[in-house]
Amino acid sequence: MKRILLLVLTNVLVVVVLGIVASLLGVNRFLTSNGLNLGLLLGYALVIGFGGAFISLLISKPMAKWSSGVQIIEQPQNADEAWIVETVRRFSEQAGIGMPEVGIFEGEPNAFATGAFKDSALVAVSTGLLAGMTREEVEAVIGHEVAHIANGDMVTMTLIQGVMNTFVVFLSRVIGYAVDSFLRKNDEQSSGPGMGYYITTIVLDIVLGFAAAMVVAWFSRQREFRADAGAAQLMGRKQPMVNALARLGGMTPGELPKSVAAFGIAGGIGQLFSTHPPIEARIAALQSA
Repeated sequence: MKRILLLVLTNVLVVVVLGIVASLLGVNRFLTSNGLNLGLLLGYALVIGFGGAFISLLISKPMAKWSSGVQIIEQPQNADEAWIVETVRRFSEQAGIGMPEVGIFEGEPNAFATGAFKDSALVAVSTGLLAGMTREEVEAVIGHEVAHIANGDMVTMTLIQGVMNTFVVFLSRVIGYAVDSFLRKNDEQSSGPGMGYYITTIVLDIVLGFAAAMVVAWFSRQREFRADAGAAQLMGRKQPMVNALARLGGMTPGELPKSVAAFGIAGGIGQLFSTHPPIEARIAALQSA
């Protein structure tokens, strides 16, 4: 709950800072004279930018269950399920978090953790992961996912995404009004935003959205290094996590829903937009730590 409050407070402070900077630079007077209310724009940027990310966080667990077809292990039906639940329980106690829900989903090798709160999260592993790795390697992967929860990565990434969204919404519309005002500076009969505003805003939403996605992906990659180290700490040694990563490097990881892709054991497309660092870089970071 503290992290949720921090998330809300941070996004509010971002909007306050944007308002102060705009006033100091005279942007507020310019926008007002051209028909744009800065206060309303800041409120709109906060609601659209932060609101979507916050709602995604709150519904992340039920959406992950539905989109991945996760079968929650209520009562273990066999030795493997009992071992998975006990491993999650042991690591959760070590990490000082509440026992997450534990589930299995059909698919190629992968695993993920999600949930808005540390004490009511979800850890899920795929059938492909269980079939393709040794128990020690699966244990390391589970440790990685528990580390994501203990580190509060779900809230952290939501915070970063919300801040980026807020900046994108605010900047695209401010610049859109500036461009529109320049294009229509001799048109005294017009009122309200023109085509210059709408075209500029759409283009900047796309361009700045890509830039924001690169920033979010960079932060996600740093969280992966930390989760790898967390798994090694939970297991008391690095080698199982190194072995799990090496094994994963020879597999084709299963695709995860976008809402949980950043918290899987592997994933991402392209270097700039990848949510996970290269396997070789993760192994090197573990071995040098």
